[in-house]
Amino acid sequence: MSETRPNNRYSLAFKQKVVSEIESGKFSLSQVRRIYDINGAQTLYKWLRKLGKGHLIEKIVRIEMKDEKDKLKELQQKNQQLESALAQTQLKLLMSEALLESVEAHYNIDVKKTFGLTASNARTSKSRKKG
Repeated sequence: MSETRPNNRYSLAFKQKVVSEIESGKFSLSQVRRIYDINGAQTLYKWLRKLGKGHLIEKIVRIEMKDEKDKLKELQQKNQQLESALAQTQLKLLMSEALLESVEAHYNIDVKKTFGLTASNARTSKSRKKG
């Protein structure tokens, strides 16, 4: 008959104590397992991943000088200003094109072709072409 092992439940405080002892270098993983009689092979690794500082290892940590952060913020603001200026310019262009179309429809002239001519010359040149 095989002997079943007890299913141990450890408190959060105990887990944190063990993890801090491992991370401080006081004990190695194998020493902790012997001292506290922790049987599970992956138990300590799970505790370290969950409660330890190891969760920072997989992440990218960016260390920067204060002036670098200010420079980044300044560039982001400049980018936002340029995007806003571009949007305003595009709106002005659309409004100008709509206005030209309205003028062309109202006066029955092609403003883009007759741009250099005065309005009276444009009408006479257009009437000459029709006639």
